[in-house]
Amino acid sequence: MLAVIVRVLLRRPARGVALAWLVLAVALPFFGALLYFLIGERRISRRRALRLASLRAEFRRIITPHIVENAKLLRAEDFPVEQQALQRAGESFFGVPAIAGNRLSLADDTLDILRSIATDIDVARSSVLVEFYIWSEGGLTADVRDALIRAAGRGVTCLVLIDAMGAGRWWNSSEPAALRAAGVDLRAALPLGLLHGLVRRSDLRLHRKIVVIDGAIAWTGSMNMVDPRFFKQDAGVGEWVDAMMRVEGPVAGLLAAVMLSDWLAEGSNGIEEILRRTELRPAAPVADVPVQVLASGPGETGDCLLQIMLSLISTARREVIITTPYFVPEDALVLALRGAAARGVKVVLVLPRRIDSVLVRYASRSFFDEILEAGGEIHQYGAGLLHTKSITVDGEVAMFGTANVDMRSLWLNYEVSLLVYDQAAVAALRGLQARYIAAAQPVIFTQWPDRPLGERLVESMMRLLAPLL
Repeated sequence: MLAVIVRVLLRRPARGVALAWLVLAVALPFFGALLYFLIGERRISRRRALRLASLRAEFRRIITPHIVENAKLLRAEDFPVEQQALQRAGESFFGVPAIAGNRLSLADDTLDILRSIATDIDVARSSVLVEFYIWSEGGLTADVRDALIRAAGRGVTCLVLIDAMGAGRWWNSSEPAALRAAGVDLRAALPLGLLHGLVRRSDLRLHRKIVVIDGAIAWTGSMNMVDPRFFKQDAGVGEWVDAMMRVEGPVAGLLAAVMLSDWLAEGSNGIEEILRRTELRPAAPVADVPVQVLASGPGETGDCLLQIMLSLISTARREVIITTPYFVPEDALVLALRGAAARGVKVVLVLPRRIDSVLVRYASRSFFDEILEAGGEIHQYGAGLLHTKSITVDGEVAMFGTANVDMRSLWLNYEVSLLVYDQAAVAALRGLQARYIAAAQPVIFTQWPDRPLGERLVESMMRLLAPLL
């Protein structure tokens, strides 16, 4: 118990996190110490830390040609004043400026998305790069699998990186062997095992979802490689509801660089070999949408994702709309949302009514009072598990990608998000958010306190554990 207390005090995590661990260490000394050792710190292995440090230079080498080309298309002063500050913050935190020359297409029909990804893979000429947190057998995911097999068969370099834990059941199926037999290069990200648990925190996960074809077309967003008609049908939450962004243009190369960095972190290939095999080059501009790629995770970016979310909320003048399946925010985010509502900004949260985690469900509800009291709106979506992760501000700038508004995405997962600086593209996302709101039930401020005492007690208890979820 004393060892855990001293360790927590010396490392000085956020006060809520520190308090939660101190209480747990005192209340359950042996169990608390074991739990802290397993999941108490953002601990990565020394080997991975060294590998990530070396990969920063290689990542920079990959993206530099794209940035050089971009300098001819876009200047910081081309942004409105508020967006200039946000763009500078993104570049300072993540090392990547906004990239111009892109075309974005928002898609929210999962079956159409799966068909479209398969179609894009079928026209690949040089490389297909794929990484997902979950891959699940069944339905139209077979179309993507078969498209990868066909691409490998015609000589296209196909690199596929799938999280070891998120896709645990899939790794034990016959599909990985079928892909490898066809010539697809397949790796597990953040593999599990006792030895791995001794040298790094065992629940750090690769939560990114990226598909890149020939370095010119990319997909990213909230959707895992699953067909919702066949995925978690026994969870009692309905089908998962997702959205993905299809990106054409130079920013696809930056998403490729993120995926290749993750690939190199899990294996021994050198950057020269990977660049030769994938033939990755800057894509030509196809439109005029500026996009900034934010890749975050342990050992990479510290609290930068939190800082960007805070910056987005602080720049709002009229409205902030957030959709997320898991809402267990940092205290700073709650304060920022309350402050925005207090200064007259319309603050809207769109959350699923049912989610697949009981702990997170109750912890999330414990924050409702503060948001509602400040004048914010909360809408609970009931037509499935709303899984889309998006933030729009004033209809002018948006954040879209894989990151939830919860402690896990902010501190423990490897995530990727897009900052979109284009009114037309943001309007499309804002329209999707409006459809979610129309299919949701508002939480009524005057009725919310009337819920049973037992529920409120459980919510408060789960909130104490929120820093650990």
